[in-house]
Amino acid sequence: MATQALAVNGAKVYIVGRTEEKLERVVEHHGKNIAGEIIPIAADVTSKEEITRLVKEIESREKCLCILINNAGVSGNTQQVESRSANEMKKNLFNTESSDFDDWVNTYRTNVPQQFFMSTAFLPLLQKATESQHGYSGTIINISSISGLVQSSQHHFSYNASKAASIQLTKLLAAEIANNGIKVRVNSIAPGVFPSEMTAGESDQTQKSTIPKDEYSHLPAQRPGNDRDMAGAVLFAACNQYLNGQTLVVDGGYTLHAGT
Repeated sequence: MATQALAVNGAKVYIVGRTEEKLERVVEHHGKNIAGEIIPIAADVTSKEEITRLVKEIESREKCLCILINNAGVSGNTQQVESRSANEMKKNLFNTESSDFDDWVNTYRTNVPQQFFMSTAFLPLLQKATESQHGYSGTIINISSISGLVQSSQHHFSYNASKAASIQLTKLLAAEIANNGIKVRVNSIAPGVFPSEMTAGESDQTQKSTIPKDEYSHLPAQRPGNDRDMAGAVLFAACNQYLNGQTLVVDGGYTLHAGT
């Protein structure tokens, strides 16, 4: 969604992922007859070595990087939360194979540290974007989730905790970058329910997922989010030069329903 929002408006967009086949499908189905360009690069952003290689690759092609979107994420295992006693709650959340340290570590590793390492590794290229374009500042957009804001665990504690950490990380990066006199903005987008491989469980041949509208009729928007909803948020975060250290909640009113 973010890729399309930028590319159709004329941006050259490098998309990064571990599966080259999926990246190529995105280019094939969404990179034609548009004002911009979509370029795939296979890399694992949970590895500092791979991030270093990625930075060198972009440096060899571009004089600066205007926008960095950190969008990698995994959901982690789910657990039964509803319980009738303390013993049952312990059984559901502790004495179960779906709840272990590895799940927490793996979920956190993908959802949080990669945002920190990608942001700091690309900081010089982002600063060059600020220096080369009067009135514009390079920007980082971290994709978090309303799951990091709501009171409910939504049956996956590790995921929600990691997304809360992502939101806090955005504030920390924005503050420390500004304190050092570096003009690079850092913001977060916290989506509600949008179709993706994570929420829908699959994607089609165009790398798009769908969610039945009636499953979310209880939301104020009475539907899940769509490409246009996310595009508006991405373009706003990228273009508004007075936005820094903030989290944009784009959820169709989900947090009104769930509470924060």
